[in-house]
Amino acid sequence: MDTGTRSSAAARRELDAARIPEHLHAAYQRCRALNAEHGRTYFLATRLLAPAQRPSVHALYGFARWVDDIVDETGPRTVHERQQAVDRLDGELRAALRAGHSRNPIIAALVDTTSRHAIDTALFTDFMASMRMDLTVRDYPTRAELDAYVHGSAAVIGLQLLPVLGTVSPAAEAAPYAAALGEAFQLTNFLRDVGEDLDRGRVYLPLEELAAFGVDRERLAWCRRTGRPEGRVRQALADQVARTRALYRSAEPGIALLSARSRPCVRTAFTLYGEILDCIVESGYDVFRRRVAVSGSRRFGVAAAAISAVAAVSLRTRW
Repeated sequence: MDTGTRSSAAARRELDAARIPEHLHAAYQRCRALNAEHGRTYFLATRLLAPAQRPSVHALYGFARWVDDIVDETGPRTVHERQQAVDRLDGELRAALRAGHSRNPIIAALVDTTSRHAIDTALFTDFMASMRMDLTVRDYPTRAELDAYVHGSAAVIGLQLLPVLGTVSPAAEAAPYAAALGEAFQLTNFLRDVGEDLDRGRVYLPLEELAAFGVDRERLAWCRRTGRPEGRVRQALADQVARTRALYRSAEPGIALLSARSRPCVRTAFTLYGEILDCIVESGYDVFRRRVAVSGSRRFGVAAAAISAVAAVSLRTRW
């Protein structure tokens, strides 16, 4: 059996496990393909979830990826044209959520996922608002302004996923932790991708916090050009790493509030994303020449431990 056939068979098993209607299979498979192609680490993490959970996670990822690709497009379309594209997509989503269906496969899968898990549709409104910000906003003077962006770009993703992951406590109790973990992941991405974001004309670190160390956009741009993080920049980035680690600590208690079947997946993401911060520090804050990453052997080790945890949960559930 070749790779494509195995993938198709796995997708079918997941869709059957989730009891996805036959007429929506192609829609969910499209989202799954987007996840597999563009979010490989994220896609692998979904393997730690129960098969019935995976299609909904793929639907949420597929939609978010679609919008993000429009916003970050480097093709010939102008900012105004991309704004119009986002507005059209937003309008189509709103209409589909009201009607309960859509001819667009990605939106159709998203609408079905939203309905079956009772996801608050206001979360998509907030997400679209932050995506629009990426079209025009190039930096964030204060932490409060960055927090407003991160709420829509990351916190709501955690809140969208929460009903899919399931909880052992009231969802309202787990929600703040889910939002905080989404934010921590996003802030980690910002630190890892400082150089790449500069190339797009964006700075996702609060300017007033950088200024406390004598750092501004021009100094960051110099580091990008030379590939050398000078002293004041390293100090500023160390401060940002410390703030992000504090957010991870505040989010960690929420993992215990998730369903037992979902905890290994989220714990794996928590561990590996947190270790990106360790890699940044160990590199001497060298985020301007290259993208730092956790080693393949370390990712394998964490994933192997998670697989064992999943097996243990499965046995307890079965017997």
